[in-house]
Amino acid sequence: MAESGIRPMPVTFAIIVRALGQEGMAERILEMIGRMRDEVCRPDVFVYTALVKTMVRRGHMEACIRVWEEMGRDGVEPDTVAYATMVEGLCNAGIVEKAAKLFEGMRKKGLLVDRIVYASLVDAYVAAGRVGDGCRILKEMVDAGYCADLKTYNILIAGLCGIGREDKAHNMFQIVLQEELVPSSETVSQLLVCYADKGEMVNFFGLVDKLVELSLPAVEFLADFLRLFACKDGRELKTLELFKTLRQKGYFSVNIYNILIENLLKIKERKKALLLFEEMKASDDCEPESCTYSLMIPCFVDEGNIEEACSCYNSMMKAEWIPSLSAYRSLVKGLCKIGEINAAVSLVSDCLGNVENGPMEFKYTLTVIEACRSKDPEKVMKVVVEMIELGYLIDELIFSAVIYGFCKYATSTRAREVFSVMRDRDIISEANFIVYEDMLNEHLKKVTADLVISGLKFFNLEPKLKWRSRID
Repeated sequence: MAESGIRPMPVTFAIIVRALGQEGMAERILEMIGRMRDEVCRPDVFVYTALVKTMVRRGHMEACIRVWEEMGRDGVEPDTVAYATMVEGLCNAGIVEKAAKLFEGMRKKGLLVDRIVYASLVDAYVAAGRVGDGCRILKEMVDAGYCADLKTYNILIAGLCGIGREDKAHNMFQIVLQEELVPSSETVSQLLVCYADKGEMVNFFGLVDKLVELSLPAVEFLADFLRLFACKDGRELKTLELFKTLRQKGYFSVNIYNILIENLLKIKERKKALLLFEEMKASDDCEPESCTYSLMIPCFVDEGNIEEACSCYNSMMKAEWIPSLSAYRSLVKGLCKIGEINAAVSLVSDCLGNVENGPMEFKYTLTVIEACRSKDPEKVMKVVVEMIELGYLIDELIFSAVIYGFCKYATSTRAREVFSVMRDRDIISEANFIVYEDMLNEHLKKVTADLVISGLKFFNLEPKLKWRSRID
């Protein structure tokens, strides 16, 4: 436009500064505003407000502050929308002091302060640990004729519980009920955590009874509470003790059991997790479901009970449930460690067929097996080297894939050649070389036995073999 001698209109500059605002390019924005001022006209409040909105939406608050200051130097008076947008953006960015100053500026100028501005300030103050200021803003909000929403009350209740003022938090809970708002799990979870931490079980169950009285899903709320309570270190066993009391009062569910099992497994309390699992299996009300089995498969593998882990997997297959990735990974590695290579490879294929974007190590497993078709150890090593370069671990799964692939498509000698190269390149230790060579021999015996059985079936000699075995 400049080269053609066409003079840009104000809207042209407005489009450009908004585009620059999307990228937070403060210097270029100020330069373009200066050109607009010199070449056409001074930017008005609508241009500045649109620019502020764009940058707040994209989170470019430092650039936004500079544009706001430029607006003041330009003699442009921000309107209600500009103030509200700026205050909300500063609050979301945690720049509380600047937000508070703009908030006071709005009130001094007699501009309308809407509920969103008040709520943003409450949230920002609580997030900064200034819960008292948050409560003060709530009072000013109510005095201004606004009703706070449930989210604002939830934020303040959580903040008060965080500073050990559960008495005031409970009072605010009562206000929620007086305002005829329907409490959510966020409303009561932090209060329940405070009562449980301090052993104030009368208050704890008083609140639970209130939830029941209000016809709220108390068990679901308790599940959310237990998830929150157990997430901090050192509370896992205390959570289990609390659950025993809850169960006696009839407050339990499959979800609650899963939360407990998951947190017990995090601290390697597998025996206690197993007891809960057995309790679920014996119950008519809380039978294990998909999440439960996905948690228990790694537990059984870690306990060395691969057979029971496979039983859990089979139960999931019967119910047409898909295990979690951690369950697949754990069971595959467990099968590899005990030499059940065929089952492990079958499970890898099953995972990749059921799970979108399955684990890369599983994809590389099939790549290694496919490379074995060439009967060339060097092609297999290329895949292994690629994995190492990309930061993937060369573990029992890949070694098992080498054994499986060469025994199926070539000879065991080729697998030994690959293991020898890996040993020479320090990919595998001497001790592990011996381990996987033994595993190769055992797998070869299984493959040979399967071929023998297959031949016997073909000639209808299998019944005679079984009869002879019984005589022996």
